[in-house]
Amino acid sequence: MNARVWSEGARAQRLPDGRRLHLQHGPIDLIVEAFGERTEVERAYDQACAVFPEILPELAGELTRLRAPEGPQPQGRIARRMCDAVQPFAPEFVTPMAAVAGSVADAVLSALCAGRSLTRAYVNNGGDIALHLAEGRFRIGICTDPVTGKAGGVIDLSPDDSIGGIATSGWRGRSHSLGIADAVTALAATAAQADAAATVIANKVDLPGSPKIARTPASELAPDSDLGRRLVTTDVRPLSSKDIQNALGAGERAARLYRSRGLIKGAGISLSGDYRTLAYKQETITDPREAACA
Repeated sequence: MNARVWSEGARAQRLPDGRRLHLQHGPIDLIVEAFGERTEVERAYDQACAVFPEILPELAGELTRLRAPEGPQPQGRIARRMCDAVQPFAPEFVTPMAAVAGSVADAVLSALCAGRSLTRAYVNNGGDIALHLAEGRFRIGICTDPVTGKAGGVIDLSPDDSIGGIATSGWRGRSHSLGIADAVTALAATAAQADAAATVIANKVDLPGSPKIARTPASELAPDSDLGRRLVTTDVRPLSSKDIQNALGAGERAARLYRSRGLIKGAGISLSGDYRTLAYKQETITDPREAACA
């Protein structure tokens, strides 16, 4: 596949390894890979390319609604995915933007797989990953530090696990967070659900009122932030062991609640070198040296 550039500014090209597809349009930057017979894979890539240029304009047209915690149901397919993903977490404050990366990954994966016979496929949107797994296994590193890329373990997924999405959130990641988790990784049925859950759980990993936490109104860092004047974490000074356990415990309680409600399959929570795992099956986490972060 030669590089494609659409008039809207979207780009598609095969990466140097010849296997993976790179789709980029404004802030959307995806790595896509499909497995199966060569003809099926090529047709799948064509299908993903066909829908990709429509995504950013669709989202841009409904940004006002997507940056608000409540409002009318939006019109676009991906915008509706975003709203549906965050709604079950009410009354916690969360806007549909908490699920934007996962929803985009889900939409592209859906187009990729439609009518095709693929054994495996994934769409990686900056670490928020939509998965298709009909045969075989996926081994994916669980990120504990988005800055260094350190992996805190490896998950080994099979088709029977029914996990279609993995997402990571935290104050050291790409987006602002109300909490202090270095990273929260959620596993769910879809990437949109995982994205929303990771955001909400990361917000719960916190020490309210602690002088060790520096916070700034989100709108001062990004004027168009969906968080408005809410205080987001900008620095975490060294914490005591008690502080770390208290904050991790708050996040783990939230994760267990959401798992009991069927919103997630499992989760990993990291803070200051410590880690909590909410396994989706026995022996979920294996040796962290076996994989890098997803």
